[in-house]
Amino acid sequence: MNFETIKFELREDGIGILTLNRPDRLNAMSFQMFEDLHAIFDDLMINLDCRVLILKGEGRAFCAGLDLKEVNLLNMKKKPEDYKKFYFLDIPEKLKTRIYFQWRLSQVIIKMRKISQPIIVIIHGAATGGGFALTLASDIRIAGEKARFNNAFIKLGLSGSDVGTSYFLPRLIGMSRAAEILYTGRFVDAKEALKIGLVFKVINGDENNLLTEAMDIAEDLLTKSPLGLRMTKEAINISLDSPSLETIIQLENRAQTLCGTSKDIKEGVSAFFEKRKPEYPKL
Repeated sequence: MNFETIKFELREDGIGILTLNRPDRLNAMSFQMFEDLHAIFDDLMINLDCRVLILKGEGRAFCAGLDLKEVNLLNMKKKPEDYKKFYFLDIPEKLKTRIYFQWRLSQVIIKMRKISQPIIVIIHGAATGGGFALTLASDIRIAGEKARFNNAFIKLGLSGSDVGTSYFLPRLIGMSRAAEILYTGRFVDAKEALKIGLVFKVINGDENNLLTEAMDIAEDLLTKSPLGLRMTKEAINISLDSPSLETIIQLENRAQTLCGTSKDIKEGVSAFFEKRKPEYPKL
């Protein structure tokens, strides 16, 4: 698949590497990037050859949020010719452009949770606004020592709750800390992010060091049952909103029953007793 604003590499071992690729704009999210991200996540919904996904940014920042130059086009009466290639001009007049724009962006975050692949995100430099949202929607967050996070929306005259930030952040670090970060929009550096549980680990060195750490985790995940990983991500998603322990226990019982009757369990147990890495068949 060819894209204008992202790069995607699927390795033979099943690790996919998704790179935000607008380094000249600090990987700010343009209209085209929305469409490219939708395309790759739609593909990953059904691409079972990809078992683990690593998300990163090209250049000196992870993602500087929305490209405000493009977003400003929404308020212009006369729009540039290039703008016509996007979906906004093809929707019914009664469906306002800004509403559709907001919906389209938010669906990227939802698709990140819907795909079965665990997402390991590596953050170097800034992750602000929409970039902050991408990190929160990932499963495992690894930061470089110069990583910085902020909820930029609140500083632009917008609500500080956008594209899932007010959903994920309180669940990750607690209500009180999340409220302060969402209300103020201040920057959180890598050291604080590690302390409050926003990131899993902080790595010294350059982007290559971060990628090496992410690859080590991804390779470890490859030794786990493909079906088991899928069921685990599904359980994590549902448990965020579960009304009771009993609901989750029933979900976990279902997952274990399915996994326990699959070919994966035979290979996993055999590998355990033979003291080797399991070789799971593709789904």
